[in-house]
Amino acid sequence: MDIGVHTPPLYGESLEDALAYLSDHGVSAIEPGVGGFPGDTHLPREEYLDDDDAQAELHDLLTEYEMRISALATHNNPLHPDDERAAHDDAELREAIRLADQLEVGTVTCFSGLPAGGPEDDVPNWITAPWPSEHADAHEYQWEVAVDYWDDLAAFADDHAVDLAIEMHPNMLVYEPTGLRRLRAETNERIGANFDPSHLYWQAISITDAIRFLGEDDAIHHFHAKDTRVYEEQSRVKGVLDTTAYDDEPNRSWLFRSVGYGHGEEHWKDIVSTLRMVGYDGALSIEHEDSLTSSKEGLEKAIELLERAIFEEMPGEAYWAE
Repeated sequence: MDIGVHTPPLYGESLEDALAYLSDHGVSAIEPGVGGFPGDTHLPREEYLDDDDAQAELHDLLTEYEMRISALATHNNPLHPDDERAAHDDAELREAIRLADQLEVGTVTCFSGLPAGGPEDDVPNWITAPWPSEHADAHEYQWEVAVDYWDDLAAFADDHAVDLAIEMHPNMLVYEPTGLRRLRAETNERIGANFDPSHLYWQAISITDAIRFLGEDDAIHHFHAKDTRVYEEQSRVKGVLDTTAYDDEPNRSWLFRSVGYGHGEEHWKDIVSTLRMVGYDGALSIEHEDSLTSSKEGLEKAIELLERAIFEEMPGEAYWAE
């Protein structure tokens, strides 16, 4: 395993300056955005796609700082009911897949997207309960739309030998492990998880159990190191489906936190150990969205904790069991 960083918190710096900073702090992988919500500040997709010279310069820069790309990030909504937006987001994803292939990266991180609740609707609809029954009907409609789209995109990704790592996220159709497993089963094995614990904590999902659940199918393609703290003073009153603004911290039921500030070091060591049990040996890509700390301080504290938690070497033989 190695420590990586999803680079949007460093968008105020050039890619080279960001690489120098991360290298100095023991990071060996980056997950740059190439479209969608993460943007493409550090790796403009259109500048690198099909450009051998630009790709060679990027390779030399990464080599200089002993860095690799763990994944290209393109989080958007290709299932949006607005046809123009859906087409734009689909094009971003397909170009990200092609670029990943050309850069020999192997993984694109993304969202499942979210359709409307019916063919005549024009706003995405996140359905969280099967009653009244029109919600159950709408949910089945959404899955029909999603499977039709993702089956085609998964085949496209397979043609390019690229995995699609879907982040299970609220306000997306796939927001928890059973939905991820369903989409994978109805498409192909290129579909897997960008396993981000932060969105699962507030849903009361056991992180290590979820890792084992998806690991049974070898369905974890990438991992986000991101923590969440549930504040019971608020959640006891209003629950965790919280629409309070993220920057109104005292009144939110939960906040994204830097690694170690939602759950302790022992918990994160258990996560690392469980990932190893299911065969994941890739990057732990830190995603910083903690509004209580600066980007660099949050990143550095997360790096310090993960350095004590990760396994850098493969295990030896269990000589004591012979």
